[in-house]
Amino acid sequence: MKALVTGASSGIGRDMAKYLGKLGYDLIIVARRENLLEELKTELNNVEVIIEKMDISSPENCKALFEKYPDIDILVNNAGFGKFGEFDKIELEKELNMIDTNIIGLHTLTKLYLEKMKERNNGYILNVASSAGLLPGGPLMATYYATKAYVVSLTRAIAEELRVSGSNVKISALCPGPVNTNFNNVANVKFALKGLSSEYVAKYGIDKMLQGKQIIVPGFIIKLATLGAKFAPSSLVLRIAYNQQKSKGK
Repeated sequence: MKALVTGASSGIGRDMAKYLGKLGYDLIIVARRENLLEELKTELNNVEVIIEKMDISSPENCKALFEKYPDIDILVNNAGFGKFGEFDKIELEKELNMIDTNIIGLHTLTKLYLEKMKERNNGYILNVASSAGLLPGGPLMATYYATKAYVVSLTRAIAEELRVSGSNVKISALCPGPVNTNFNNVANVKFALKGLSSEYVAKYGIDKMLQGKQIIVPGFIIKLATLGAKFAPSSLVLRIAYNQQKSKGK
């Protein structure tokens, strides 16, 4: 059994790799920071671990990764980041890189590995989104919320295609709320709600993926919040989101 995890150098991706290793999966761990991947490899001494230093925001890199490792049982698309601030004040290049990482890289790997998995009629894909992807928008983190909405929408659509075709391949979207990871520092935010542990979210996400759950939302409070947002007017949800986002700014 073999799993490929992007964004494996820290946070949820790192803890997912560790948990998959405990489950007996050989691992291909992918990230830009090779030194952190090397540290992770030393902790995963019960399974085979291959390190790939790579920026998956490039479709060509994603294609090369697939061509090198076409046969895997689990794909975890975890690489991604966010940025806090008013839309017109965030650097364009930073946002384009976010779109390339959060959407283009994930989309490319999903498409390539899904086709291969469908040929074998087995496999799992876990797209790490966010509870942000279940809301109508996120003022002050507009691009990040939009990228995660894309991930959720794409996952749901593919899951329905797989269901209709009777395929044994499963695809899921993990949609956590605040998690205690380095994401907060990169995005330059601080959460009002207490974050869940990365270890808990990683284990919860993998377990639910293996059970075939399509949309995975860890944490009771976030489940309630996303459920409530379905029934409230979008204008109200956006106003609440703006006030919550404003309180996050460091």
